[in-house]
Amino acid sequence: MKQRASGPRRLPASAWVFDSTLALAAAGIGTALFVSEPMPRGVPRGTLAVGYGLVLLHTLPLAARRRFPLAVLVTSVASGLVFTTLGLLPPIALGPAILVAIYSVAAYGDRWVSLAGLAVAELGWAAVQLTPGRAVPLTPGRFEALLAWVGYALIFAAAWLLGYFAHNYRAYAARLEERTAELERTREALAHRAVTEERLRLARELHDVVAHSMSVIAVQSGVGAHVADSQPEQVGKVLAAIETTSRSALTELRRLLGVLRPDGEPPGSLAPVPGLADLDGLLAEVAKAGLAVQLRVEGAPSPLPAGVELSAYRIVQEALTNVVKHAGPARAQVTIRYRDRELMVEVTDDGRGAGVVAGDGRVGTGHGLIGMRERVAAFGGDLEVGPRPGGGFRVVARLPLAADRR
Repeated sequence: MKQRASGPRRLPASAWVFDSTLALAAAGIGTALFVSEPMPRGVPRGTLAVGYGLVLLHTLPLAARRRFPLAVLVTSVASGLVFTTLGLLPPIALGPAILVAIYSVAAYGDRWVSLAGLAVAELGWAAVQLTPGRAVPLTPGRFEALLAWVGYALIFAAAWLLGYFAHNYRAYAARLEERTAELERTREALAHRAVTEERLRLARELHDVVAHSMSVIAVQSGVGAHVADSQPEQVGKVLAAIETTSRSALTELRRLLGVLRPDGEPPGSLAPVPGLADLDGLLAEVAKAGLAVQLRVEGAPSPLPAGVELSAYRIVQEALTNVVKHAGPARAQVTIRYRDRELMVEVTDDGRGAGVVAGDGRVGTGHGLIGMRERVAAFGGDLEVGPRPGGGFRVVARLPLAADRR
């Protein structure tokens, strides 16, 4: 016999409704049988009142039979024993509630609870048969009484077996459902892995094509520079070859990026890559959201590598987005500092601030701040984020330029 899952579990509303209805029906049947059967002579009225209470105690706990199966069975057996001890009708007159309780302890209890429940029921029935004044006394020579005793014991065992088989069927169905879900997850994982491997293979092939094209461009550029003075008529041919090769390389590069793009991500826009010259438009959009932003530029603006400009623009964009989301009513200031070997980007606000200190002491671990750190780290720079002493929040990014200007 396999180990069963035990312990309280959350039941659907339909199960509670069904069990409550079952308990009420059992209470009605038990009460009807108790009223219809003739009472033994000499039973006081107070005892009869207790009998009605025992009928309800014997049946109504069935509403909790799935959650507390053993407690429900023990209550049913105990109420039946008290019922017989008081000299009332035999507990069979209480109706079939005991069979439902035995079924439930086998269907919803674990292995040892189930066996203990069956033992309690059988011992309880034996105690009822040995109680003085029972309806069917067990005496030597009363073969029919013995058959009745054994017959009811077998009925109890049959109810337990039905519950046991129901438990095993549900466990098998649950394992089968879990196995099906696991196979589906495995199939999806294998399909995703196959797609990823195929994309990587295509990316390697396209990388070789792009690398070859760039090598040809480099060679042709060197040839053009070499013959520019001695054979100027060859320069046009070289430039035409460079144009053709570069266009082909761009096409293959676009295909390469398309292959590596995650599923569901929209294709790239044909608009130019944004830079610091586009900050005015960005600030105008932020102003529409109710955030007043002041832009300040320190130092002489100079041409920057496209990657640095894009990263600086995205850092400002993400920082202002965080201000709009978390700072509440606030004003912000964006400062761009041009230096010889680095570009400094600072975004401050005077709002309430929403920085959360991470476990390593850093402030902020949202996707936006993670993206900022990744952009800065790509250029070997530094990022500082945190609350300002006078209130508000501050983001400072340092983007080195030396590595890009060698």
